[in-house]
Amino acid sequence: MKVLKYSGAGNRFVVFDGRNRDMSDFRRLETISRLCRENGTDGLMILDNSESYDFKMEFYNPDGSGGMMCGNGGRCVVALAESLGIEPSGREYMFEAADGVHTAQILSKEGDRAIVRLHMIDVKEIRKVLGGWFLNTGTRQFIKFVDDVEVVDIMTEGKELRWDKAFAPEGTNVCFVQNLGNGELRIRTFEKGVEGETLACGTGITATAIAAYNAGIAPAKIEGRRVSYILHARIDDLSVDFIPVSNSGLIATDVHLTGPAEPYE
Repeated sequence: MKVLKYSGAGNRFVVFDGRNRDMSDFRRLETISRLCRENGTDGLMILDNSESYDFKMEFYNPDGSGGMMCGNGGRCVVALAESLGIEPSGREYMFEAADGVHTAQILSKEGDRAIVRLHMIDVKEIRKVLGGWFLNTGTRQFIKFVDDVEVVDIMTEGKELRWDKAFAPEGTNVCFVQNLGNGELRIRTFEKGVEGETLACGTGITATAIAAYNAGIAPAKIEGRRVSYILHARIDDLSVDFIPVSNSGLIATDVHLTGPAEPYE
C-alpha cells in the first residue's frame, strides 16, 4: 500500500487511503510506531469510508494511542480527500472523527499546498489550574502563558506538566504561549503520545485562542459576536475564530481552525 505523507503547519503524518481495504494491521501499536519512526512523523491517519458522511478520519499517535481529534491532521485528511477525487456531498466536506462530526472547506490552493478551514467541536468547559488554563478541543490541552516561549525548556517543563496529577490519568498536551499583542500569539507545544515538541498542534492552537480570550487578551479581529486570533507556530501561521459563550454550558461555539495542509516527500 502506498505510504502518503502530509504536513499541517509542520505537524507531519503518515496517511493511508483505507477505503475498501483491510486496515487492521495499520491499527496495531507495533505497525503505527514503526511507520511513524521510519518516516519521522508525529502520527498516523487512515481515511476510511463512512456510511453517513463523505469519509471517516482515524488518527493515532506514535505510541499507538487514539480516540482523539487532531486539528492539523483533520486539515491534511481533507486535502488528501480532495486529491483522491472525493467530492463533498454539500458545500463543505463533512467527515467523522473520534470527537464527532466535522466540516471543512478548502479556501485556496497553490500547487499542492491547500489552505483549509476546519470546523472544530464546541468547548463546554475551561478551568484555571496550575497557573494556566485547561480545556478540551478534541484533545486535552493545558495552556500556560509565558513571557518568552523561546527560553522555555519544553522537554523538562512540558513533560512534568503532561504527567501532573492534576491531569491524571489521561494526561494532557502542554502549550506554552507568548502574547505578542494585537491578537497575535506565539506557541510551542509538548504533545502527549509523541512525548516531545511538535512544530504545531492544531487542537492546542485552537485551545490557545479560546484560553487567550478567557484570559482577557484582546483578539486580532472582532466581527459581530465572532472573535479571531493569529497563532504563530514554529514554521507556519494559523488562525482561529469562534463565538464566545458565557451561558448554556458552553465556552465557545462555531469554532474554526484555518491553516495549511500539503503532501511532502
